[in-house]
Amino acid sequence: MKHLFLDSNDRLRNGWWVAIFIALMFASRFVYTPASRALQDLGVTQDWLEPLRFGLLLLVTWICVRLRKDKLSSVGFVLNARWARELGIGLAFGIASALLAVAMIWLAGGVRFELDPARSVSILLYGVYFHAFVALFEETLFRGFAFQRFVDGAGPWIAQIVLGLVFATSHWGNPDMDGITLIIATVELFLGAVILGLAYLRTRSLALPIGLHFGWNWLHGYGLGLGVSGVEHAGWLRPLLQDVPTWVNGGRFGPEASVFAIVTDLAAIVLLWKWKGLSPRPSAQNRPGPAPETRAPAAI
Repeated sequence: MKHLFLDSNDRLRNGWWVAIFIALMFASRFVYTPASRALQDLGVTQDWLEPLRFGLLLLVTWICVRLRKDKLSSVGFVLNARWARELGIGLAFGIASALLAVAMIWLAGGVRFELDPARSVSILLYGVYFHAFVALFEETLFRGFAFQRFVDGAGPWIAQIVLGLVFATSHWGNPDMDGITLIIATVELFLGAVILGLAYLRTRSLALPIGLHFGWNWLHGYGLGLGVSGVEHAGWLRPLLQDVPTWVNGGRFGPEASVFAIVTDLAAIVLLWKWKGLSPRPSAQNRPGPAPETRAPAAI
């Protein structure tokens, strides 16, 4: 019975830590629901509740790492110069990937652009706020504590497949997620999760995936005015979707429902697969035993 709960090092198995994390996430709803309703009664709109949502997730993550006698920084929040540099690299990579996908859609005759008469700097800045918190929340949720316990317990590719499927299917309730869009967007979102997982595995930090996630969403939504996972945004440009099949331009769902986003994802996976990351972290160099990238999985 002991081996059901403890591994060979007498530590709680990673699978139980994932279960604890999920249980605490469900429990946090009993705080979020009444708190969000109270704030909305005071006139706070749904968009401005993003900090509350992320804050509760961070609290759940902190509880889990403290139970393991670790620090919150162990999840990937080491806020130093290196973290900022990786965040910037992720931001540039995310924007470049977003531009590549849209450029292919444009060359295929799927969309044209014009300046939006209602464009403003305030809209762009609001987009920075909104998508920054979306990226912080989703990367902490999908590449944070639970993902890392899967990596330690079952290996990186099992973690990639499991959390990739969860990430993709979590978008099934989004607007316009039906028909061919459902198929293509699910594949693209799964590949996107693999990219973000690789970004974490190459750096052992959440900075690169957060920056990448933010750059992709912000450029598509508030820069180009395209849909982001089915959510429409007012951007600096106004897209004019052309009369082509949805799988070409993604339709109202956005580029993530286009085959060209899948092509972009595959190219990004190859690049990240070949990239060895920045120089090793001092903590990894000084730690006895193999580096994190080569450490054998523990029992889940």
